[in-house]
Amino acid sequence: MRIALLAPLWKTVPPEKYGGSELVVANLARGLTELGHEVTTFACGGSKVSGELVSVIDKPMYDLVGSFDWKNGIKQYEFLSYEALGKRIHDFDIVHNHMGFHPIALAPWSPVPFVTTLHSSLPPDFPYLAEAFKEFPFVSISDSQRKLAPELNYVATVYHGIDVDFFKPRLEGAGNGFVFMGTLSYNKGVDIAVKAAHKLGVKLTLAGEVREDDQKFLEKEVFPYIDGERIKFIGEANQQEKSRLFAEADGVLFPSRWSEAFGLVIIEALACGTPVIALDNGAVPEVLRDGITGLIIKKEDDLAEALEQVSKISRTNCRLEAEQRFDLTSMASGYEAVYRSLIHSK
Repeated sequence: MRIALLAPLWKTVPPEKYGGSELVVANLARGLTELGHEVTTFACGGSKVSGELVSVIDKPMYDLVGSFDWKNGIKQYEFLSYEALGKRIHDFDIVHNHMGFHPIALAPWSPVPFVTTLHSSLPPDFPYLAEAFKEFPFVSISDSQRKLAPELNYVATVYHGIDVDFFKPRLEGAGNGFVFMGTLSYNKGVDIAVKAAHKLGVKLTLAGEVREDDQKFLEKEVFPYIDGERIKFIGEANQQEKSRLFAEADGVLFPSRWSEAFGLVIIEALACGTPVIALDNGAVPEVLRDGITGLIIKKEDDLAEALEQVSKISRTNCRLEAEQRFDLTSMASGYEAVYRSLIHSK
């Protein structure tokens, strides 16, 4: 098949450091090319993908806009992706959109099937677009995500996949405390993590991005607990640093308060043989197996007790879970089946 992937323009594909949908698109492009398909990714300059890259803009939108300014960024730049795709539309058998609802406006004029994967953990920002486009095909990244927009036409659920072989697991021996990886925000529950670690006197490393909107919350609820020794903040981590941190950790903390649609951090930790402790929200029960690959807690106050119990989880089982369920080949095969079905229906 000849497949077009429409990627977000905010960061390179894959991102240099922590990233979500851009990393998924990069892994999907690789998985699909390894399955023998011709893949063209429409993304920003500086991206490095398997198959062909169409550089819609010369650098990430984040660098051009200066921040995650969603409204202005969309208005100024993302139409360039639509124009670039339009010029090439007859080169493809299917278009796979990862840019949200806006590109679906092209679908009625597309001579080939147009399928969308939404990566958001929030209900649609633009409910009128969701209503207008609800009959077009969507792929959910978890069954839980469907609750955010149940009116959409979901044709499949395909879990994210990663390059499991990239992550070098540690399957035995004592670790170096715990890790929280992700945007430092209230929704991600970073304050739950630091307070539990402080209560027990255990080591905790925080890695991730600090956004301006979260600054006041962090100054009050998180930064006072960071001492640079027992509880450390190291900023954003790239893929190599992430693999090392996860492998060295006794456990990875995922106390997300919101309905997380998937959670790449969970499967990356499992690939390193590291169990995850997570709040029972969103897709967590689909991705994590309680008592086998981690611990799922019902209340925020239960995190400290879970920290003491997580050593009972088999690190070998965690690694096997990543290999069997969350390798990029599994994701690519899932989407391959979706593409074939849509093309056949067309």
